[in-house]
Amino acid sequence: MTLFSDFLTALKVPHTEAYSDSRFNSMPFRSVFGLSKLLQEYGIENQGIFLDDPAELPDVPVPFIAGTPGGMVIVTSIDASGVGYLSQGVAEQASLADFTRAFNGRILVARAGRNSRETDYAAHARTIFFEKAKRVALVALVLFVAVYLFVSNRIYDRWSTVLLTVFNLVGLYFCYLLMGKKLRISSRIADRVCGVLQKGGCDDVLADKASTFYGIFSWSEVGFTYFSVSLVALWIFPQYTSYLAACNVCCLPFTVWSISYQKFVVKAWCTLCVSVQCTLWVLFFCYLGGGWLGGIFPLRIQFFVLVAVYGIVLLTLNRLSPYLERNEK
Repeated sequence: MTLFSDFLTALKVPHTEAYSDSRFNSMPFRSVFGLSKLLQEYGIENQGIFLDDPAELPDVPVPFIAGTPGGMVIVTSIDASGVGYLSQGVAEQASLADFTRAFNGRILVARAGRNSRETDYAAHARTIFFEKAKRVALVALVLFVAVYLFVSNRIYDRWSTVLLTVFNLVGLYFCYLLMGKKLRISSRIADRVCGVLQKGGCDDVLADKASTFYGIFSWSEVGFTYFSVSLVALWIFPQYTSYLAACNVCCLPFTVWSISYQKFVVKAWCTLCVSVQCTLWVLFFCYLGGGWLGGIFPLRIQFFVLVAVYGIVLLTLNRLSPYLERNEK
């Protein structure tokens, strides 16, 4: 969200986040004057004011936009406990004295009317509704097929295949977060997880040249491919779980190299990367405890088909990644 969308929300003006953000981002200059013009487009009366005396600040009706050395903020409340405001979408609190010291005197006050709203709001809201509906439908269909495969192939019959399902999903989620970090997609969950072992560690590790395989594939793409294909193959062809165990064993040397590289070369810890490595080892013990390692040999054509599927998915994902990165910019 942008300052403009946050202000519209505070004013309780009907709007869609995507359209409002696009209008704000298309402004040639981020200024009070530009915001004033944009608010007029939404039918919102507004006025820029310069307060000579900061002591008059509590008399200004909230919400309003105030200028500070760090940029414009949205003041949402002023009372005995201090000043509540939004800075880059984050709610913060400061004492009145501290806020007035940082305040540069410039404010933008606005008043929404009965007819204040985004242009073509109904059409934009309808489009967003159907976009959300499509995502919900996709998730529902995927869950339906997943449950059907889990039950029809009796995955629940063995504790090992149940745990393999769980930890493949866990690994898939970790790699999804890693891919988001690599593509610079903002995620509060990923940022929180990455700060567990070392603040900023994920960014340091992912910025290193070793975060890709000779600059061709990112290791997050490889991990996402491994967990997704393993999960689907387990559900569709449980009779070939031993071959999944073989592929898992082939991944284990990479985990040793990755941990060693982070400790001795980069000297930084990527919590998500370490979590993926731990998940691979947990999967190994599931395969071992379930007796799947004993059925690896002899290798039949199905093993090589499985390897080919890994390759197909990895190459496809690698081709799609630049488009995903471009769309997020």
